[in-house]
Amino acid sequence: MKLVVKLCALALLVLTGCKEVKKGSNQEATTPAPQTFAFQSYGDEISKDNALTSKEMLAKFETMNVGDTIDVKFASNIKEVCVKKGCWMKLPLENETETMVRFKDYGFFMPLDSQGKEVIVAGKAFVKITPVDELKHYAEDAGKSAEEIAKITAPKKEYAFEANGVLLKSEITL
Repeated sequence: MKLVVKLCALALLVLTGCKEVKKGSNQEATTPAPQTFAFQSYGDEISKDNALTSKEMLAKFETMNVGDTIDVKFASNIKEVCVKKGCWMKLPLENETETMVRFKDYGFFMPLDSQGKEVIVAGKAFVKITPVDELKHYAEDAGKSAEEIAKITAPKKEYAFEANGVLLKSEITL
């Protein structure tokens, strides 16, 4: 009788132990850590609703003349950010076209490590001619080499944006 009880107890331990190992290995393979996204707000509080895409924003810019201004909100990914302070960023609109974003009244800055992250910006879009000295200043802020800066010799027509509020998308792992 003692032998039967010992054998049953041993069998129960072996079966239970194997089940737990098997269950744990399956769970790791099929259940990734849950991820969610949140938006960090900079400047004025804005919502993520009704933001244009970068292509839609480009279409609006293409209809504008130098000096025109519109209030608008759009989403894009940060191509480049000022490496000194985060006081400006460049957002692509399409392949070769981008907009230079500055912040209203120099009132807030973006994190220096925000390059590549998704943002929603709200503010004023306008078309302007940027002088050579300003273009060189931004190239310096971006950490460009002296050779690259020396190649800047002509003013440039630019799609510009003054943001009064920015939402920066951040990934949160739970």
